[in-house]
Amino acid sequence: MTGVATADLVDQARAGDGEAFRRLTGPHRRELQVHCYRMLGSVQDAEDALQETMLAAWRGLDGFEGRSSLRTWLYQVATSRCLNALRAARRRPAPVETDLDLPEPTRLGEVMWLQPYPDGLLAGLADRDPGPEARYERREAISLAFVTALQLLPPRQRAVLILRDVLGFRASETAAMLETTEEGVTSALKRARATLADQDPADRQAMRPPEPGSAAERELTERFTRAFEAGDIDGVVALLAGDVRLAMPPVPLEYHGRDLAGRFLAVAAFRPGRTFRLEPTRANGQPAFALYVPDPHSAISHAHGLMVLTLAGGRISAMTKFDNDALGWFGFPRLLPD
Repeated sequence: MTGVATADLVDQARAGDGEAFRRLTGPHRRELQVHCYRMLGSVQDAEDALQETMLAAWRGLDGFEGRSSLRTWLYQVATSRCLNALRAARRRPAPVETDLDLPEPTRLGEVMWLQPYPDGLLAGLADRDPGPEARYERREAISLAFVTALQLLPPRQRAVLILRDVLGFRASETAAMLETTEEGVTSALKRARATLADQDPADRQAMRPPEPGSAAERELTERFTRAFEAGDIDGVVALLAGDVRLAMPPVPLEYHGRDLAGRFLAVAAFRPGRTFRLEPTRANGQPAFALYVPDPHSAISHAHGLMVLTLAGGRISAMTKFDNDALGWFGFPRLLPD
């Protein structure tokens, strides 16, 4: 869209033309939703923040003076709405209530509001390259590990790191968007990078996952599917990295290492009489499965959440299990005919 066409649409939208506003903002909605997801870690919260962003942009269009691009202005509005949401958030771990004799967890997770992001909502984003300041690859910048790490940053540092290192905005642009100084942006970015570096494995390149859809990825996920559906705990554990992490938001339990992961699977997932049916999908650029438990008394299977696999080299480095609330975003039903 040319500058003249954009200016004409802005004038029409300011005059109350809803269709002109939709034409202006439509090309940016999907990337703005991903931005809100990185900021908030929740698909539902990101959708809510996107709707608030569109409403605020509609009402505040007179405040768009054309000194920056419309896209930059929309990112400013979206970031402001996300920061407001974070200030108002009251996020607490869910209580653990179970009759199972679970092994002692390695630690209690901190990001219990985390939700998986459907790859279907990422379609079309590859057409827009990040700015020259970006430091993270597109796939890495949507991974569960990265989004989780972002949630542990203070909100302003989080916003700065996303705007600078993920989206590639310049320091001057970021400062204007956050209504601060370039020195403030530089300082916040330095602290955010240091925090993320502490969580980043030194052998990151050696641990890169197989390319999406590659033969290596297919082989690993097919072996996982066969072992999981067969209830073969040893077969599943054999595919795990030595330092594998098993998490299950919103339950705040985390298990680290093959031994603990295997013990948890034996007690909780593969308890006697239970089998699984796995339906493949993708989340956060990673292989994922909707889990179903066949009903022994009827020809249906009951939903049992969604599992996202993080791959590192030829192993599974993390298994993140979400509850049934995640399934709706991926188009999976709660009951599945056999």
